[in-house]
Amino acid sequence: MKRIRIITGHYGSGKSELSVNMVTELKKQYDKVAIVDLDIANPYFRSRERQDMMEDMGIEVFHNSFGYDITQDLPALSAAIKKPLENKDYHTIVDAGGDDSGARVLNQFRKYFLADDCEMIFVINANRPETSTVSGCLHHLDAIQVETGLKVDGIINNTHLLSETSAADIKKGYKLCKEVSELLDIPIIGSYCNEKILNNIKEEELDGIEVTPIHLFMRPSWLQ
Repeated sequence: MKRIRIITGHYGSGKSELSVNMVTELKKQYDKVAIVDLDIANPYFRSRERQDMMEDMGIEVFHNSFGYDITQDLPALSAAIKKPLENKDYHTIVDAGGDDSGARVLNQFRKYFLADDCEMIFVINANRPETSTVSGCLHHLDAIQVETGLKVDGIINNTHLLSETSAADIKKGYKLCKEVSELLDIPIIGSYCNEKILNNIKEEELDGIEVTPIHLFMRPSWLQ
């Protein structure tokens, strides 16, 4: 993993959940860790909603100019976002908005996203209608690359149905990701799944790709 990891994908792929999980794991390895929430296109399930929890863990959270609990959907980014991007002491997760329209904001910070210091990851949820086929995945991935001028360096299988996710979903998602990977020559860097079903999945069923449990930090009580 490079110092800056940008998480992109279609709306509903689970980017924000992955971003929060990744940054909490990074904190176990590094002292200076940050998450940059650039999702200004969607008012739901944004990583900054867990700001208090992450800051209690010593993770620095950067997003808009007003704080996470007011004017949440205004495209007013804080200048402080540059701090973890410029300072090479930080390991940083960038939670980008969904699709090419949401990822467009990355253009403001492109000078920090150098290939030797940064990687962009495309997250696939095969249970979302627009990314349930190879052609759908290719369309969204290509649109994000064109809009940002950045190349996707890796693919993550995050196929899920929230708490209803089964091992079959993970396997179905991996099959789709593998087809996309082979067509574009972009590696699959991992599969994520609900921690409750981890023992139901064997890595050999996914060609040895590591399966990482994901904790549902972002799931609000009204979805229970």
